[in-house]
Amino acid sequence: MAREPLNRARVLAAAVALADEAGLGAVSMRRLAQELGVVPMALYKHVADKDELLDGMVDVVIGEFEEPAPGADWRAAVRQRLLSARRAVLRHAWARKAIESRTHRTPAVLGHMDAVAGTFRAGGFSVDLTHHLMHALGNRIWGFSPELFEEPRDDDAPEPTPEERQAVAAEFARRFPHVLEIATAATGGDLSAVGQGCDEDFEFAFALDLLLDGAERLRARGWRSSPS
Repeated sequence: MAREPLNRARVLAAAVALADEAGLGAVSMRRLAQELGVVPMALYKHVADKDELLDGMVDVVIGEFEEPAPGADWRAAVRQRLLSARRAVLRHAWARKAIESRTHRTPAVLGHMDAVAGTFRAGGFSVDLTHHLMHALGNRIWGFSPELFEEPRDDDAPEPTPEERQAVAAEFARRFPHVLEIATAATGGDLSAVGQGCDEDFEFAFALDLLLDGAERLRARGWRSSPS
């Protein structure tokens, strides 16, 4: 049986599948060549180096972003586009790290940025306001954002005793009463759930809606970044 010919699309699809299975750190030209059953030099006919491979992998993820529904107004279109980006990024656990690491803007990257900006412009936003909105959205245009309450966890640390937990809780309540209020409300009073994380999908959509509501208010009053 003839071997399936190697091409750029096949190389990138295999790299994405490898990253999905084993993580971004497992992706190397040698490992990818093994997965494809070819010698490493064969890959360089389709991707120049590891950086171009990662750029292409990001482009594959961007290709999964869905277009807004036809006829959607600017707010619904931006919201649909960004929530679709989030769904794509969540399907590929490595994608956030890869997107943040990229310094080269490929046509796919620029195309997504242009589509988001173009939706604002078509919705009646000035170039000036669109510029600042793109900054405000930041990485949300790629479907993720930094988490305020996300903390590293040390799985090797010994479990504290009940007395130690109580002492730490008392000191925390004394020093950071408002953070404690938030934690209590978020966990329904079960503080043992602190550290398990919030509903990130809800928090992403909540922050996005705040930004879009604010954007509409600024557009309606003809906001400009500098006085005329």
